[in-house]
Amino acid sequence: MLRAVFATALLVQSAYYLREPSPSLATLVVGLAGVASGALLWIGFLTPFVGVVVGLVFTGIGFSLLPVCTRTLFDSSISVGFAVTILLAIITLGPGAFSVDARLFGRREIIIPPSSSPRR
Repeated sequence: MLRAVFATALLVQSAYYLREPSPSLATLVVGLAGVASGALLWIGFLTPFVGVVVGLVFTGIGFSLLPVCTRTLFDSSISVGFAVTILLAIITLGPGAFSVDARLFGRREIIIPPSSSPRR
């Protein structure tokens, strides 16, 4: 659910980039990269890789290295901080059970071995 909500917000933000009145080439590239990464996050394909790419793009926009569109969901530093925090959770938790990654690579299973010390 977290992955889908964040991907939907990313797709909406990318649509804002693509609907700019007179977009530059950099604005179009950021918008298309956002659509591609939002779609990949939404279906859960290559989630850790796409999450790192999205994090780098957010960092670039935050430091004004990449162009900013006129309408934006992430217009304040607080909303960017929330987005980066959610993105870090998605990267560390993984894509989840309902994802293409889980279907292709199998679900992760953590097996905790029994302790070697006897119980009393």
